[in-house]
Amino acid sequence: MDGVRRTALITGITGQDGSHLASLLHDKGYRVFGLIRGQHNPRRADVERDLPFVELLEGDVTDPASLVRAVEDSQPDELYNFAAISHVGYSFKHPTLTMEVTGKGVLNVLEAIRLSGLSTKTRMYQASTSEMFGGVDYAVPTTGYTEESPFHPRSPYGVAKLYGHWIAKNYRESYGMFVVCGLLFNHEGERRGTEFVTRKITRAVARISLGLQDTVSLGVLWPKRDWGYAGDYVRGIWMMMQHDQPDDFVLATGTARSIEDFLTAAFARIGVEDWRPYVSFDPAQTRAAEVDNLFGDSSKAQEVLGWRREVDFDGLVTRMVAHDLDQQRTLNGLASPLPPEAHPPHPVQT
Repeated sequence: MDGVRRTALITGITGQDGSHLASLLHDKGYRVFGLIRGQHNPRRADVERDLPFVELLEGDVTDPASLVRAVEDSQPDELYNFAAISHVGYSFKHPTLTMEVTGKGVLNVLEAIRLSGLSTKTRMYQASTSEMFGGVDYAVPTTGYTEESPFHPRSPYGVAKLYGHWIAKNYRESYGMFVVCGLLFNHEGERRGTEFVTRKITRAVARISLGLQDTVSLGVLWPKRDWGYAGDYVRGIWMMMQHDQPDDFVLATGTARSIEDFLTAAFARIGVEDWRPYVSFDPAQTRAAEVDNLFGDSSKAQEVLGWRREVDFDGLVTRMVAHDLDQQRTLNGLASPLPPEAHPPHPVQT
């Protein structure tokens, strides 16, 4: 492939990982195609503005014929499957849709590659997830989950992802396809959707700092997650796809922090030590089953691929709060930070 411009097709191009990966591949000289669902997708304009180099193809992972067309039109050397119903809470409300998109959609992508006659040409990345481990606190390995740890998903999202993970491995073993599965633990950043708890927090912190809102409503705050920066993890994904042999790799920081820890770090960025008066509990945001503690061991990726993360937890939170402060100032016509006396008074806790 040396000296030849490579081509990549990304499903889930409108999401955080798809966006980061498209930028990375473009910088490496790839021709980048992105699969986008629907003629009037509300995120299409965002992709066209932020990623003008991406060639968009219309299709849907629940529509096998459209996937075959997209694969045949793009002839990808590498296909990255990020398409999913990726919000765990949403999956409890829409379990059937989650299975169709997040689970069966993986099978449809694999079949599109096979039926297009590209089984030996196209390398595929399947976005597996730490939510497949699930389990409860007492079952967490002392050094974190590895590629060999048992699975125990505790949400429709986790179950659907586990199907996608195993069918991807099955096609790798049955048809000799180059299929990589990345078992990524929580990775966040400035491109994260505002429906996810980390971005919901940093956006609220920015707006509270600027006097644009008083409080933020959240569910339970005790669950612990292994939070890294999405840009680091997407770089790891690309490294997986360049490896000589297809395999499974965990990407993680090795440390779990609670949502309370994230709140503390985010509010500290605006000079607030006690965040409790700004946060209210909303039982509607709790899940039918919760995962207590998730953290991973990425030793294999570090040793085999040479992957290292560059942004630590404090750097991640700082980056996200700074981005949301800048964004909220721009959206609300605030050219510069407000002086301290313009900040909202400490709200009354009820």
